[in-house]
Amino acid sequence: MQPSPPVGFLKEVYSTGAPTATPTLHDLLRAKITAQGPIGFTDFMAIALYQPDLGYYARQTRQVGREGDFFTSVSVGPLFGRILARRFLRGWNEIGKPTRWRIIECGANDATLATDILREITAQSPQAAASLDYVITEPLPHLRTIQQKNLAPFGQTARILTSPDTLSDPPLPGFAFGNEVLDALPCHLIEFQNGHWHERLVTLDPNDNLTWHINPTPVSGTLAQATAPLGQSFPNGYLTEIRTNFAAFLSPLRQALHNGHMIWIDYGFAQPEYYDPARTRGTLRTFSNHRAAENPLETPGHIDLTAHVDFTALAQTAISLGCPPTTFQSQGSWLTREARPILLEMEETASPPDLSLLKQFQTLTHPAHLGARFHVLELACNHPAPTP
Repeated sequence: MQPSPPVGFLKEVYSTGAPTATPTLHDLLRAKITAQGPIGFTDFMAIALYQPDLGYYARQTRQVGREGDFFTSVSVGPLFGRILARRFLRGWNEIGKPTRWRIIECGANDATLATDILREITAQSPQAAASLDYVITEPLPHLRTIQQKNLAPFGQTARILTSPDTLSDPPLPGFAFGNEVLDALPCHLIEFQNGHWHERLVTLDPNDNLTWHINPTPVSGTLAQATAPLGQSFPNGYLTEIRTNFAAFLSPLRQALHNGHMIWIDYGFAQPEYYDPARTRGTLRTFSNHRAAENPLETPGHIDLTAHVDFTALAQTAISLGCPPTTFQSQGSWLTREARPILLEMEETASPPDLSLLKQFQTLTHPAHLGARFHVLELACNHPAPTP
């Protein structure tokens, strides 16, 4: 549920032919559907979340936290960023403390996580901080403005780009990562009917309200290839999501790294659990004021849209790009391992333990809180990226 992934795959989505006089998001969607016919849910989700003026993530930055629409690990406090910083520093040490290295963050929202990470890296190793190129990729202008303000204390160490496409010259050792960003990548909705998968599209009813339309023709092309591993053992009416944009998302990040890692933290499942025949309505949800609902066509632009991550498909795509998985764990297990240096430092100090940090750690790792809800997939990018 973090905003603004690199959106190269969203190009042309915003061309709707709508009138210029202060349109609403519904006006834009209606104009697009009127001009093109029913649209895929990928297009709908991209517009609803990322339309530069009216999309959900373009409207404000207060979606995250207790006063917003949803709660993330960043909302818990700075410990999450400190633990990530220690992981990045460990990687920097393992590759010989290069004089130039890079961290690319996707879905940085207001840069709170970035500032937590940069403070910890600076405190632990001024040498690492001085050689670091910390890059946020952010396509939305109003978020870039907020990020620039919050990152100002770190000077030239941190910068913000609209896209990672320009980072590949030259590629550097380091990391690309995102916390709750993959679940916000637009997805297809597919429905199983009479032995075939069909795409669920968005159209207009006679009163110009958004409604569903099932494409009577079974899926074909790229979408058919993506659904092939799912098989055909599903009941009629089985509804789920599938993403075909992992490669478009990962490729420019891969091109910007060598001798590095990607780390993706999100909620989701491996493929057998994701597409369990008993999960008949999929995982697509909306969030507003910490309340989940299931109608994404209601008030687009005013509610968050999210669907769980198919970590099997993500890993397979990463392998094709030369980034094999090295770790797949629950967030609780991964953070417990990576937090060990911080916890040991707390034990060794003569002062009383920082109860605030201990509470943050418990919230982040306990299975009843965030520890079992999220998973961490680490990918190794140790060789030059394959030639496209």
